[in-house]
Amino acid sequence: MFEYFPGNYIWNLGVVATLNSGGMIDEVDRACRPIRDLAQKGADVGTQQFMASWRAVADQVEAQARAAEDAGHVRTAGQKYFRTAAYLCQAERMLSNSSPDRIPTYQHLLEVMERSFELVDPATTRVEVPFEGTTLPAYFTNASTDGSPVPTVIMWNGLDSTKEHMYCSGWPSEMAARGISVLQVDCPGSGEALRLQGLTARIETEGWASACVDYLETRGDVRADRIGLVGWSLGGYYVPRAAAFEHRLAFAVAWGANHDWGGVQKRRLEREGENPVPHYWEHVLWVWGHTDIPTFIDYAEGVTLEGVVEQIRCHLLITHGENDRQIPVELAHRSYDQATNAASRTLRVFTPDEGATEHIGLDHLPHVGAYTADWIEDTLTKLDSAPST
Repeated sequence: MFEYFPGNYIWNLGVVATLNSGGMIDEVDRACRPIRDLAQKGADVGTQQFMASWRAVADQVEAQARAAEDAGHVRTAGQKYFRTAAYLCQAERMLSNSSPDRIPTYQHLLEVMERSFELVDPATTRVEVPFEGTTLPAYFTNASTDGSPVPTVIMWNGLDSTKEHMYCSGWPSEMAARGISVLQVDCPGSGEALRLQGLTARIETEGWASACVDYLETRGDVRADRIGLVGWSLGGYYVPRAAAFEHRLAFAVAWGANHDWGGVQKRRLEREGENPVPHYWEHVLWVWGHTDIPTFIDYAEGVTLEGVVEQIRCHLLITHGENDRQIPVELAHRSYDQATNAASRTLRVFTPDEGATEHIGLDHLPHVGAYTADWIEDTLTKLDSAPST
C-alpha cells in the first residue's frame, strides 16, 4: 500500500482510498503536506488538524466549482463539486463523533454531492427507503435508459464509510455502464442514518435488506427477480447475515469477509490488528448505540456468521485481501467453507503481487471492483440461462 505517512496506517488508508476514488494526486498532496510531521504522533492525535488541512483544499476546489458554474462551464463545475465531496468524505471520517465539526461537515458534503449529480450525473438521484417508521437515505444510480426493468444491486457500507464513499468509488457508475442499477444505502449505524437520524447498527441486518427489496419492488425500472446485495468492510458481515434470511436476493457479495467481527473486537482490545478509524472505541460505541465497552463486547459476540452462512441459498461471492491488516484472511475461508447451501460460491483472495490486498482492496480499489462487477455479470448470465421452474 502507498504510505504517504510512514507508520500511520489509518491516515494512509484515507489517502489511498481517496486516490482510488476520484481524488487528484496534487490536491491530495496539498491536503497532506502540512500535517506530514503530525502524522508521526499517531492516528488519534491531530485529527482536527487533518480535518482543517483537507477542508482547506476542499474549500478551494469548491470555490473553483462555483466559479466554473457561474461561467457556464457546467461539466467542469460538476467534476469539481464531486472532488470536493470526495475530500470532505475523508476529512469528516477522521473526526471523533464528539467533534462539533462532524455534523456540519457532513451536511455540507451532502449538499455538494447532490450538486455534482445535478450537473454531471443526472442518472443518480437521492431516494428514501421506507424503514420502521422512518427512512434509510440512499442514492440510486439508474441504468435503465427507457424505464424498462433492469437488474439492480443494493450496496451497503461498513463501520465508518457512507453512501458518499460508495458513490465516489466509481463502482455504481461502472455498474450502470454495464446495465445494472445500484441503490447505495446508508444503513443503520452508518452515514446519514446514524449522523442525522440516530439509527444504530444491529445484529439482525435482514430487516434492512427486506426494506430495500420492498422499496425496489415498487419501482418499474427494477427487475424484481434480479436484485443482489453487495457490502464492503463490516458489510462483509451485514450482507451474508441478510442473505441468509432474505431469500428474494438473487446474489450476494461480501466485499471483504467479516465472519466473526465480534471476535475481532476482542483481539483489538489486546491491540491485535489495525483499526480502521481514529478514536476507534468511541466510534464503535456510537455506531452500535452502546455506552460502555464491556457491555458492547458482550453484545458483539452475536456479530458472527457462525451457524448463519449455511442458510444462504443465493449465489455468493467473497473477496478478501491476503494482507488485510484489519480482518484476518482466514475468516474469508471460514465463511466460504460454511456456505455449503449457496446456489454457487466463489472465494477470491487478492495477493500483494497484484494489489487490492489490503482491507477491501483499498490499495487498488478499481481492481477488486472490476472483478466484482465481472462476477455479477457472469452470475446474471447464469441466472438468465437457467431453466425456469
